[in-house]
Amino acid sequence: MFEAPLAERMRPKTLEDYLGQGHLVGMGQVLRRSIEGGQVPSMILWGPPGVGKTTLARIIAEQSERPFHQISAINSGVKEVREVLAQVSKSGMFSGRAILFIDEIHRFSKSQQDSLLGAVEKGLVTLIGATTENPSFEVIPALISRCQTYVLQSFTEEQLKLIVQRAIASDALFSDLQVEVKEWEALLRSSSGDARKLLNVLELLVDHSVEDVLEVTNALVKQVVHDSISRYDKKGESHYDMASALIKSIRGSDANAAVYYLARMVAGGEDPKFIARRLIISASEDIGLANPTALVMANETFSAVERIGMPEGRIVLAQCVVYMATSPKSNASYLAIARALEEVEKSGDLPVPIHLRNAPNAWMKNQGFGKGYSYDHDALDQFSGQEFQPEQIAGLTYYEPGSNPKEDAIRQRQKALWKSKYGY
Repeated sequence: MFEAPLAERMRPKTLEDYLGQGHLVGMGQVLRRSIEGGQVPSMILWGPPGVGKTTLARIIAEQSERPFHQISAINSGVKEVREVLAQVSKSGMFSGRAILFIDEIHRFSKSQQDSLLGAVEKGLVTLIGATTENPSFEVIPALISRCQTYVLQSFTEEQLKLIVQRAIASDALFSDLQVEVKEWEALLRSSSGDARKLLNVLELLVDHSVEDVLEVTNALVKQVVHDSISRYDKKGESHYDMASALIKSIRGSDANAAVYYLARMVAGGEDPKFIARRLIISASEDIGLANPTALVMANETFSAVERIGMPEGRIVLAQCVVYMATSPKSNASYLAIARALEEVEKSGDLPVPIHLRNAPNAWMKNQGFGKGYSYDHDALDQFSGQEFQPEQIAGLTYYEPGSNPKEDAIRQRQKALWKSKYGY
């Protein structure tokens, strides 16, 4: 029995053995020059699962002869970070040279990421953060500005094959076993481009082998790892990639692509309520007043899948996805709240016009609260034309109706009511 999995045993120890990422660690490339020159900056390593982020961090520490501290943002927090920083600070001689590697750094909250700033800024540690998510969205700007961001690329098919061949040629697991890969397709697909997963699948095939000869075929891989063929990890990058592709297909009015990505998520075992929540957001963000019924449909879809569950819930989800993809589109409401929030940030806490304020008691009435307010239902066509925004920003426009039949009608009504005030 082996104490460590095959993937761990095959982890490269030097840059010479490190496979891939030639644009970063190839001869003469930027990161390799930093490592060899001993000037290792704090950095964020961004790339899909299993492309060597952790391995590269370890190699950097080894080749630069620096103490290496590793924590995972999944099960660690500020307490663990402070413990490492205190340990480094006490060591004295290694202060400023120690590497703090944080795996899945995007899972740290803003306050947890804030706890790293002082140590990185003062040079107490060299931070290496690994993430499968776009750091510009998931890592706070203050931390990104103090780090170099390096993008790691997926392994090519040839590199994945080389990883398998290296393992077969060098690991003791295969010392008494003759392995021949007759068909590569299913084996490579089962890995989803993840070298760690690829070696785990290979090890699983060996565990199921009862002969001295193992012939790897598509049929054998599908039989042994039948649930690994679909490239979908509902806890990893694909979870968000598929959701993004689904919503963008709906936004682009491509019902066929939208149903395909829905199928990918369903086949991968995604939580149907997660899908339904995304549909609710898209119904307002991407369809909005061009078809207000889309929001009703999305809400009912959430309720339906919550009541009936899966697999029948897939039918309800499909109906909603097709309906939304084939609906006219408008992001006018989405843009309106964005513009309004921008104005709030710019102009601050402007006072509510006194005629719009409540006057629940005599004192407030005496102060003029509510004075001059016109009750619109008493006005002609239920429209008084009074001013509602604070005086300093009167007339600013946030909502601009989209170009679709429903919002064209809204534009005409707003123009008839407000004339040229809001530019309709």
